[in-house]
Amino acid sequence: MEPAMASLAHTTRTSRIDLTLMGDWWRTVDRPVFSLVIVLMTFGLVFSFASSGAASGRLGFSNEYFFVLRQAIFVCVGAGVVLALSLLSPVGARRAAAIFYVLAVVLMVYIMLFGHEAKGAQRWLRIGGFSFQPSEILKPALIVLAAWLFSKRIENPTFPAAHIAMTLYVLPVALLIIQPDIGQTGLLTIAFLTVFLISGMSWVWIATFAGAAMIGGGTLYFAFEHVQKRIQGFLNPEAGETYQTDRALDAIAAGDFLGRGPGEGEIKHFLPDAHTDFIYSVAAEEFGLIASVGLVALFCALVVRGLVVANRQSDTFPHLAATGLFALIGYQAAINLAVNLNLMPAKGMTLPFISYGGSSILGSAVTIGLALALTRKRPGQALRDANAQRWVGW
Repeated sequence: MEPAMASLAHTTRTSRIDLTLMGDWWRTVDRPVFSLVIVLMTFGLVFSFASSGAASGRLGFSNEYFFVLRQAIFVCVGAGVVLALSLLSPVGARRAAAIFYVLAVVLMVYIMLFGHEAKGAQRWLRIGGFSFQPSEILKPALIVLAAWLFSKRIENPTFPAAHIAMTLYVLPVALLIIQPDIGQTGLLTIAFLTVFLISGMSWVWIATFAGAAMIGGGTLYFAFEHVQKRIQGFLNPEAGETYQTDRALDAIAAGDFLGRGPGEGEIKHFLPDAHTDFIYSVAAEEFGLIASVGLVALFCALVVRGLVVANRQSDTFPHLAATGLFALIGYQAAINLAVNLNLMPAKGMTLPFISYGGSSILGSAVTIGLALALTRKRPGQALRDANAQRWVGW
């Protein structure tokens, strides 16, 4: 009897201290963030199913499930990327970010010379029947590298972190402007500035960066006619092209509280980007105010939870990088929602994990995967978690 009890006790202890890769991952990863991402991906598939038929018919595809089937593939790949990257250590995450940065810059240079042009911009690399936008993986890579550089400066005040980080920032921004992709340029800038601010850089650097950004924004306004049209259309709708935004507002209003019902939306048939940039309006029309508010709540929960776990990190690099990565997701979601609600000028910005598109899913997956890797629990984290739980309910 005693050997049997001893064996049972040994088995129990072994199961509790399971040191397998996945067992360790499950104990150390932030489960609320991971769960929220899976929920958003699932809703993205549902809304893609709702918009696929209209988009397929409008673009001449005979299979009405063309986009939702492809989106299912993208979601599976994205979930795999999140899982794979979240297994990395902070050092591994930094190295992965460096690889992504170099790869993205090289591909952006290639696209500038041989890329696929669509809607007046040259941003995509065609691979078989798919297109890939390298700037999507560039954004999280730059945030992680900048955070690491600024953390080195805190350890060694003489380290030229700001100069190196600015070089890493200016190079892709120049390539984005050449494409041109003003929206991604703006998103990358505010995310980079976030890390810049919380790293404790001097106000001289901050003022210089802010001044350069304002001058750059004014220059872009006068240099690109489509930027002028969108801003003027936003400020004076009667004088500009506001077709998509008007239809998006019509769809949101038509959804009322409970929506028209799954598949019953009508305005999506007249909305060119219903399955991508304006998928939020499709969700609002078919599922109503409940879906509209629910999506906003999910993104708020993801960002707030992410910032909480980022703030718990005792090491500077994971703290800065994770804060920047979760802020990046929040900024992108906020821009997309603001455009759908006509709160800012129209811009081709996808809703993370929701909009159709392999590049969008991959970019969001890389962002969250790296953030999860940087915020996994490590020795000494238990006490910090206990203290944090006193003022955070989750």
